Amino acid sequence: MAAARHITTGFGAIAMLALLSGCAVNERDQQPSDLSGTIDGSGSSAQASAQDVWIAGFQTANGSTTVNYDPAGSGAGRDQFVVGAVAFAGSDAALDPGQTTGDVGRCTDGAGAVDLPLYVSPIALAFNIEGVDELRLDAASVARIFSGDIDRWNDPALVALNPGTTLPDARVTAVHRSDDSGTTENFADYLHEAAPAEWPTEPSGTFPYPGEAAQGSSGVASVIRDGVNVIGYLDASRATGMTVAQLAVGDAFVSPTPDAAAAILDASPMQPGRADDDLVIDIDRATDAAGAYPLVLVSYVIACRSYVDAQEGELVGAYLDWVASEAGQHAAAQDAGSSPISETLRARVQEVVASIG
Repeated sequence: MAAARHITTGFGAIAMLALLSGCAVNERDQQPSDLSGTIDGSGSSAQASAQDVWIAGFQTANGSTTVNYDPAGSGAGRDQFVVGAVAFAGSDAALDPGQTTGDVGRCTDGAGAVDLPLYVSPIALAFNIEGVDELRLDAASVARIFSGDIDRWNDPALVALNPGTTLPDARVTAVHRSDDSGTTENFADYLHEAAPAEWPTEPSGTFPYPGEAAQGSSGVASVIRDGVNVIGYLDASRATGMTVAQLAVGDAFVSPTPDAAAAILDASPMQPGRADDDLVIDIDRATDAAGAYPLVLVSYVIACRSYVDAQEGELVGAYLDWVASEAGQHAAAQDAGSSPISETLRARVQEVVASIG
């Protein structure tokens, strides 16, 4: 069905996006196409800025279409997709394998759903510590901070990681997500794999320890900006202008950059036990690969293999074809701070997208 989709995915759309800057589409710039209709999506707040960019470009190239996206959180998005409330979902954690088969949401009976890795970004550990503008951490110290085991910034473990930096004798405030969040699940997965003794709890979207909490990535960012001696985890695209920690990888410390996020994906296999078209990446959180940043968020767009409503299926497929394209990935990288997926991964994603209908 992809061959019948008349959409603009070339770099000409990028020039339009520079004007749109993720805002509502200016109707004067919209172009006609054979596509029409409305689709609704919901989910990951980490994807929110990228979805704004993708929607602007897609609607500009296809003037009779409307795409709505509610950044209600990954858990909410998955739940809404599974019960058929939305046509697609954004999620920082993939569906359980059992949820990708059989009768799901708006999917054709028995068709099931797929997870497509379309948004990649480091998870930053942003901080606001009095008198400190550089902070080095390893997985064990991060686990101890967020579990409450380290409660003073001048703890000997932190001092040893930061020679030459004067850490204050002040209480640590570690802020986590209050909502069911794929960002939390990815954060916990990193700690459980890289520091299992300090973080024995199995990863989930719900934060397992007490402490200060905030709703969504924007809520965490607000607490850090307004607080003092505070640290929190959030999608790196939401940490613009904030001071972020470096993480130990092997004998080096690595910053949360797009290149470092891409490096860890290249070093990681696909998750075993899934269908060939269900593209879930098994991130190597304990890597010592040079230049790789292991605390990375791979956020998925979840869609049906085929839809009960064929027009809806065509529109979802066309939209995801734009999102996965080189131009769509480049636009999100420029305007939303994400890391473009590699050419090899993009080819695999587009092969799956071409079969959606």
